Order: sequence, then C-alpha cells, then structure tokens
Amino acid sequence: MVHPRLGQPGSDEPPALHARAMDNLSFIRQTMERATAFTAVPGWGGVAMGVTAIAAAVLAARQPSQSGWLLVWLGEAVVACLVGGAAMSLKARRTGAPLFSRPARQFFFGFLPPLMVGAVLTIVLARAGLFWLCPGGWLLLYGAGVMTGGAFSVRVVPLMGVLFIGLGVVASLVPDLGNLLLAVGFGGLHIVFGVVIARRYGG
Repeated sequence: MVHPRLGQPGSDEPPALHARAMDNLSFIRQTMERATAFTAVPGWGGVAMGVTAIAAAVLAARQPSQSGWLLVWLGEAVVACLVGGAAMSLKARRTGAPLFSRPARQFFFGFLPPLMVGAVLTIVLARAGLFWLCPGGWLLLYGAGVMTGGAFSVRVVPLMGVLFIGLGVVASLVPDLGNLLLAVGFGGLHIVFGVVIARRYGG
C-alpha cells in the first residue's frame, strides 16, 4: 500500500491560494488609490468646458481688436470656472468624495497657484500690449496646474497636463497659432479627457 506524502505535486490548492492573494492585493491597492486620490474631477463637466472653449475660440477669432479677443477669452475663463465648479460639486455629492478632504485640498493647492500666476501675467501682458504671448502662457500655466494638482487625482489628469504644456510650448514658439491651439487645448483636450474620466471614474 502506497501512502501519499505531504507536499506531493498535483494539488490545486497553492495556485488557488496565490490567485486569491493576488485578488486581495489588487482590491487593497484600488482601495488605497481611491482613498488617496481626489476623484471628484468632473468628466462631463470637462466636456462642457471644452465645448464652450471651442465656441470662444470661434468668437475670439472674429474680433476686430486684440482687446476684444482678450475679453472673449476672459469671459470664457469665467464660464469655465462656473461650469467646472458646479460639475465638481455635483460629482462630489453623488460619489461621496468630499471637497474638503485631504486629497481635495492637495489637488487645489497644486492646481490653483499656477492659475493665479496666469491671472497676474495676463494683466501684465495686456498692459504692455503683448497679447500674442497670452495663449502660450495660459496653456503652459494651466498645464502646470493640471500636472501638479493631478498628482493627487486620477491617473489620466497629469497626462492631460503634459499635453497642455506641449501645446503651450508650440504656442509660444508660433504665436500665430495661438487662438487655434487654445481651441485644441481648452476645447479638444477637455472634451477627450472629459469623456475618458466620465466613463472610467463615474461621471
């Protein structure tokens, strides 16, 4: 009579335990990512911001003066802030991601300073009559804010910041394309990444 020996190969238990352990680790990792990331970045709100930015680019291109062009884009900035803020608040309420949590504060502390610098820079450039430098500066600083704030958000947000910075570099080197690149960035990138965020991260 042959007695089975402990540890004899052929048992399915070790692979099953390994698979269960990997599933548990994956669940823990996802839970920790959600706990340390600001997930209330609005997807459909970003799409709406993109649509208004494209409309602003079309309207700005028809202005007879540089000051008129600037006023259109400043108006778009106000509209985008209102749309983005409202969408973020609604998503935070729906998903239970508080806007004053630690990840949210880290997101805003990274995102807002470059935008404040952009506001000051706009005043300085407008007073000097250097309107053609505004698109590159806006895209670069917005991209920097998205990258630094996005480090505390979902993974696709910093990538969007990198692309904004790339557009800002091109706009700074080829200022004649400034209005078009504003449409591509604030319009196209917001729409594309807004759809991705909405589908992957709940609206």
